[in-house]
Amino acid sequence: MSRIGRLPIPVPPGVKVEIKGNEATITGPKGQLNYRFNPDMTVALSDGVLTVSRPTDNKTHRALHGLTRSLLANMVKGVTSGFQRNLEIVGVGYRAEKAGEKLKLHIGFTHPVEVSPLPGVSLSTEGATVIKVSGVDKQVVGEMAAKIKALHPPDDYKGKGIRYAGEVIRLKAGKAGKAIGRSEA
Repeated sequence: MSRIGRLPIPVPPGVKVEIKGNEATITGPKGQLNYRFNPDMTVALSDGVLTVSRPTDNKTHRALHGLTRSLLANMVKGVTSGFQRNLEIVGVGYRAEKAGEKLKLHIGFTHPVEVSPLPGVSLSTEGATVIKVSGVDKQVVGEMAAKIKALHPPDDYKGKGIRYAGEVIRLKAGKAGKAIGRSEA
């Protein structure tokens, strides 16, 4: 049995779960999420606990078992507490500011770059160098954070650019001639 797939998903109070056929709708204080899972999987709700089971032990069903359970658990967590990704901007003069719903980034281009949030995602700034991406759906929050990072990923030599909070960037050494100095001729 799948170690992840067999774990029960506790449904906290205030969260409503509806299962119709192969579609699950989870509603909570933060919002509502829908998921259409594989018809081979069986999802059951009893005594405030969601369980996922599979019909056979073949490789496809084993993979779908853990996937379905993980996605449903993320939905329950999303509608109760939500998800958040933090991004850091590193570089002299690099900054972010909120312009209505959009985010205006000054990241070394000749013009500021405006970023519109995806549906279900909110963008905010903390100071001038930290961007907070938050929302109910884990996949959409991660996608929005990746799109922002892709605008100016950290460069290999100085580390300037946009990175995830806590991400460690391995910097390359510069030219060897620069470290030694010019030879006297």
